Amino acid sequence: MKLDTLGVQAFVAIAKCGGFQKAANNLFLTQTALTRRLQKFEDYLGVRLIERTTRSIGLTETGRNFLPQAERLLSELGNALTEIVETGRAERGDVCIACVPTAGVQYLPAIIQEYSARYPNNRIKILDHSSIGVAEAVARREAEFGINLDETHHAELQSTPLLEDQFVLICRDDHPLAGRKRLRWKQLDGFPLIFAGHANSNRPFLDAALQSKNINLQAFYEVQRSSTAVGLVFAGVAAAVVPKLSMQRGTHPRIRLISLIDPAVYRTLKLVSRKNSRLSPAAQSLYNLIAARARL
Repeated sequence: MKLDTLGVQAFVAIAKCGGFQKAANNLFLTQTALTRRLQKFEDYLGVRLIERTTRSIGLTETGRNFLPQAERLLSELGNALTEIVETGRAERGDVCIACVPTAGVQYLPAIIQEYSARYPNNRIKILDHSSIGVAEAVARREAEFGINLDETHHAELQSTPLLEDQFVLICRDDHPLAGRKRLRWKQLDGFPLIFAGHANSNRPFLDAALQSKNINLQAFYEVQRSSTAVGLVFAGVAAAVVPKLSMQRGTHPRIRLISLIDPAVYRTLKLVSRKNSRLSPAAQSLYNLIAARARL
């Protein structure tokens, strides 16, 4: 059955306004045009909805029964169209992104806060995964896009460089190295260290850089997440080598951050998305905001 929304709108306007002329004015129509719409709608239904006399109008029994349903129909249609328009303008919509955990510690929060201020109706879901997990989540469409490490490659994904994150030494303020501003890697020899485990996505960056300088450091402790290393350092277990982004400012006042040089080792974070796919307006707005904050 074809839905005559203009006929429904004409009927509701006449019923609510109590007359043709006022209803026509509210709909910015001539009275003749409004009358034609109602007649066409009634002819289509095969019933009369409004009784007309020379002095007044009234609803038929069918019209009285249909009026609440007609009002609800127009309201639901209006809400649906408004939602579509708002979604097109990125004013409403759910966004799911994937990211390596350290990106969610220090880099993303300020961006998410700005995005939420611009689009307060948009909900955001963040999947914090390993680099392989980020790539798989985006490729499987579990997330619309992601923030990942440069060393992870996937045939179905495209990437844009986002920022460089330097590896640093962190230690508690009572550690023998706590007073240093920078250190050469070789100066760490002999100190117990917390290092990224072999399953950690950061390990390849460290191994490649240190091997190029013939530096062989012995890790006393290995962890899979930088947040675990931060916790161990705060407890005074040992010093740790972590990406700088893993340290959120002001959260651990007793922990000192020391630059590591000769060589300075960086990892590159990148924005990843599916090739030949189009992000939803809400996701595209967040993607653009993150890209605008790129530090490369």
